[in-house]
Amino acid sequence: MIATLSNRKQSRLAGILDHASGDKRFKILEAHMKKYQFKQDALIEVLHKAQELFGCLEEDLLLFVAYKLKLPASRVYGVATFYHFFTLKPHGRHTCVICMGTACYVKGADKVLAAVEAKAKIKAGETTADNQLSLLTARCIGSCGLAPAAVYDGTVTPRQTPESALEHLKGWLGDDHR
Repeated sequence: MIATLSNRKQSRLAGILDHASGDKRFKILEAHMKKYQFKQDALIEVLHKAQELFGCLEEDLLLFVAYKLKLPASRVYGVATFYHFFTLKPHGRHTCVICMGTACYVKGADKVLAAVEAKAKIKAGETTADNQLSLLTARCIGSCGLAPAAVYDGTVTPRQTPESALEHLKGWLGDDHR
């Protein structure tokens, strides 16, 4: 794989491998890969472990995984961007996920999302500048009977209105969001 990489990527990979030698998280990730015998078929499991260890899948981490599993970087990146669970950017201290499934949408999820976007001054998929809030959307969270639903820091909250969503976020947004 190194032979096919550009000179720029080769030097970056050398830097990544050098940095990885001093970070315990890389050693844990390598042990996890060893558990799967560095098989390419274990890519999704390895990416899950990498995200668990690092919080997100940044480009250098994806290159490390590609190198260790002897996969093209494009394949690793493709898998990481295809699955909704993986994130390439760090999340904020708090997360707000608005369900945009059919039941939630019909009952006003778009209005809830618009209110949160306006108040937090970010769009879905972004994090506030102070890293306090990440605003995400989901195709469906499987709580259709609770529509419109939102998930605040992992807790599903039913029958959201723009007002109730903003009330929930009140303590999470800094002074520049008032």
